[in-house]
Amino acid sequence: MEKENLYKFIEGTSSSEEDRQIRQWLEDSKKNRETMSDEYRFFDTTTLHTTPVREVRSGRLQPAAREFLKIAATILLVIAGGYAYQKYSDKKSAETVQTISVPTGQRVSLTLPDGSHVWLNARSTLSYPVVFGKKNREMKLEGEAYFEVKSDAAHPFIVHSPKGEVTALGTHFNVNDYPYSPIFEATLMKGKVNVKANADPSEEILLTPDNKAVLTDGKLLVKPVDDYTRYKWIDGMIAFKNESFLSIMKEFEKCYEVNIQVKSLSLDKYKFTGKFRYTDGVDYALRVLQHDIHFKYSRDDEKQVIYIE
Repeated sequence: MEKENLYKFIEGTSSSEEDRQIRQWLEDSKKNRETMSDEYRFFDTTTLHTTPVREVRSGRLQPAAREFLKIAATILLVIAGGYAYQKYSDKKSAETVQTISVPTGQRVSLTLPDGSHVWLNARSTLSYPVVFGKKNREMKLEGEAYFEVKSDAAHPFIVHSPKGEVTALGTHFNVNDYPYSPIFEATLMKGKVNVKANADPSEEILLTPDNKAVLTDGKLLVKPVDDYTRYKWIDGMIAFKNESFLSIMKEFEKCYEVNIQVKSLSLDKYKFTGKFRYTDGVDYALRVLQHDIHFKYSRDDEKQVIYIE
């Protein structure tokens, strides 16, 4: 495989056909996967730690140059097959399904078989067929993902998650639905999507841009989106606006690969607005928050636990 094609794949500029060829090349041998791993490490050492932030304007996420070049070795294994596994979802059709799991503290960008692009957040899992079916493009998500769907009116793009379902033809949207969390949100940046709640499939919502569907007390409600700050996670940012202390600590746990135990619940009465990069690290983030309110924290590095009081 030509190195030029590997670099295009790493940068996310390769075509759908080139992606298919490289995926097949990776599956052919362990040596090929080791070669790709070496190329990722090379890019990792030559890419600046400070990357441009994707600005949000009029509900659209603008491209950020070379954002996903700096990928940890664990993420490479996800793409190349280390974390991924294959299984048969239907014994009759023997359809091969690819499952990608993103560990805590990481993000990954990938291209689906139809050319659509997906960004997966930490602790997220996406399962999709290697070749989409003749009727639709279906997949299963647990966690958070941002989709830029390639338009195809004849084949609806359907995302099944633990608490809901989102159907689109060609659009940009974000789904947040972790199995361990009560939150379900589908946010639309561009196009149109149809949203259903698994608890009551008869209830449907047709979303238009700059709106989100939120599951509240078992019912889907539409809320306007006037601030796209929190969706900067695809740029490696933890961004929050008027969020409680405990909710921010939950984000830190997901992004910084630690367990945070807050002993003083009185801290949750404070609200914060700000942003940190994943690369800032949890100690820096906590020290910044200490400038606004008084609290102490200690670490147990062996157990990967931070105690806050």
